[in-house]
Amino acid sequence: MNAGFLNGFMLTLGLIMAIGAQNAHVLRQGLRGEHVLLTVVVSVLCDVSLILLGMNGLGAVFSANPDWMEAARYGGAAFLGWYGLRSLRSALAGGSLQADAGQRRRLTWRQALLTAAGFSLLNPHAYLDTVVLLGSIGNSQAAELRPLFTAGAIAGSVCWFVLLGYGARLLAPVFRRPRAWQVLDGGVALMLWSIAVWLILSA
Repeated sequence: MNAGFLNGFMLTLGLIMAIGAQNAHVLRQGLRGEHVLLTVVVSVLCDVSLILLGMNGLGAVFSANPDWMEAARYGGAAFLGWYGLRSLRSALAGGSLQADAGQRRRLTWRQALLTAAGFSLLNPHAYLDTVVLLGSIGNSQAAELRPLFTAGAIAGSVCWFVLLGYGARLLAPVFRRPRAWQVLDGGVALMLWSIAVWLILSA
């Protein structure tokens, strides 16, 4: 396998595999079997768009305009705080995978689309990691390797979100227990609030 492709593939996986707000959302949608394809496709398209923007020089623009990152920081914190509250309400409501469809309000396809896009684009970490860091490393490659690096980065993103969204069903037996859902939702709420607070304090 070409070194440029492999570098892009592995670097992208390394940046997005950490459990964060976006991954937690994709995992949860996969566990519920709710708008999984839409969630995966939106997540991939947003991530690929950021990869392409970074590889075409937007990373340097962001680095030179700190006000843009400041706006993204506070907007992202507000979004994460709101969704954390939603996750806490789900944790308090309880439920199981079998009863989930009857007891919890399902997202409409529009809500699922906007929520997935929000986790992908209202997240300053996405711009720092994908646009600035990945873009900087990619553009430091030899000119002939950049297209392959970009292709590898895109392939890594596609593989990760497809595996996360559809592989989540392997955990379905665990989430037939209401307590498992409560732990997941409660943990997601705490994680989202922690990230939101960190974003504000790091301003």
